[in-house]
Amino acid sequence: MENIFNFLSNVWLDIKQENKAHFSFIPFLLVLGTIPLSYGVNNVFLVIFAISVLLRLSKNTFQFQNFFMLPIGLFSLMCISYFWSIDTSATLKAIPKEIALLIIPLLFMAMKPFTKEQIQKILQYYSYIMVLYVVFYLVKAAVRFYLTGDTGVFFYHELVTKELNAIHVSVYVAIAFFYFFTKEVKTGTEKLISFLLFGFIILLSSKNIILVFVLLILIEYFFYSKIAHKMRLRNLLLFSVLFISLFFVGKIKDRFMYEFKSNTEKSLSSTVIDKSMVGVNVLSVKEAWTNEKFSPNDFFPGTAFRVYQARLFFELIQEDNVFWIGFGLNASYKKLEEKAIKYDVFRGNGPEEGYQSKNFHNQYIQNFAELGVFGFLLLVIILVVSLKKSIQNKDFVQIAFAVLMISLFLTESFLWRQRGVVFFTLLFCLFYKENTFAPKKNSL
Repeated sequence: MENIFNFLSNVWLDIKQENKAHFSFIPFLLVLGTIPLSYGVNNVFLVIFAISVLLRLSKNTFQFQNFFMLPIGLFSLMCISYFWSIDTSATLKAIPKEIALLIIPLLFMAMKPFTKEQIQKILQYYSYIMVLYVVFYLVKAAVRFYLTGDTGVFFYHELVTKELNAIHVSVYVAIAFFYFFTKEVKTGTEKLISFLLFGFIILLSSKNIILVFVLLILIEYFFYSKIAHKMRLRNLLLFSVLFISLFFVGKIKDRFMYEFKSNTEKSLSSTVIDKSMVGVNVLSVKEAWTNEKFSPNDFFPGTAFRVYQARLFFELIQEDNVFWIGFGLNASYKKLEEKAIKYDVFRGNGPEEGYQSKNFHNQYIQNFAELGVFGFLLLVIILVVSLKKSIQNKDFVQIAFAVLMISLFLTESFLWRQRGVVFFTLLFCLFYKENTFAPKKNSL
């Protein structure tokens, strides 16, 4: 007990010391660390972070940064879309949820930059905070299992709640995992934590994130680890063979074609509505794209649903001629509902929402549909430049962040959720405030 007390005392002294060096260190860490909590708590700490920056504004020089104008430009386009929105009330209601795209970049340009060491400390303490969340949810699941005997409490939304979203939590935890995993020298505790976080991500059952997560682990091991530097050519050849084997071997190619045509509940993307609430007729990806009519008994597995939504997007773009401007922020629901009625898909059953109430579950399509081609291009530019800078900086946690976002946006409208936009913008600004960011060995 005394050892734990001494450890916590040392941690608190270290955090206070960092906050003396940078007045916004603790406020920023609190915003980042409370993202999984209620919106109200996270908003309070975001306000405190803003106040901490403004209190030191006279001592700091405002540093304009072109790269930060990209999220600000995206937020500006969201606001402007009100003037052509087909659902102005929905657009007006959605704008405050996206304000992090404006406030956080402005705060970063106004405040003194975090040093490289402080950025590492932020990642360190953020990662340990994520460990606490993981332990909490596992203990909670264990208690529920003891009371109910239901093993489902250890998986997917049941593990962290549907409102928090297992897919999003997978990304939060993955960043923490890579902080520990990429340390050249790990203690026994840090190795144990890495296994714990890895297992938790598997339990969250987001197939898309798990696939990219494992791929990132392989890339780090073969190209960025200490061992990789000694055998770079061999690793390059080995990784190339593995990659080709995974994606181009005939049997695997045939399996992908089978999944495209077959009616199976298994899919790469997560299901948006429980099958027990819909019906027994499971749709294939091909049927989701080609069927002229559906029925309320048709169930869309995760990938099939996203293909169906993509189909609606292409139809709407052609029918409504909104290529340049889109329907307006958060205004596409009206059109999706009209399409749901036309195709007669499942539209709800008591407390369960229907397919017509779901967004596109694809950030690229969501941007294009609601903000037009310029909203889509802004998003792509942000991600491409982020990945490019991450590779230039040779910091694997940054690379993991950029790759995870690119992948996540294929199956989730992450930035249309308040937690998602705050998380993305905080790390985006943290990683790219400086033009150069040399990696530094992590230390406890």
